[in-house]
Amino acid sequence: MCQRKKPERKCLGCGEKIEKRNMLRVVKSPAGEISFDLTGKKSGRGAYICKNVECFAKARNKKGFERSFKSAIPEDIYDTLQDLLKELKQNE
Repeated sequence: MCQRKKPERKCLGCGEKIEKRNMLRVVKSPAGEISFDLTGKKSGRGAYICKNVECFAKARNKKGFERSFKSAIPEDIYDTLQDLLKELKQNE
């Protein structure tokens, strides 16, 4: 029997390829709203990061999200996403 490939995505922070379900998806909706997609099913352009604050900080410093979404992202949205990521880590 043929074994199926598991989908992998590249982290915007560290650049490693990791299994998709072990990463967090940040999505920019068609309306321009940027948020975490915990289900992986929201419509819009997605970008993936590892589930740690260090990778988020690297992606923020390297402007990885801005390149992926092809638009400028305000600092308050970065701060909100960082706070949500810290909450997710505490709840694990």
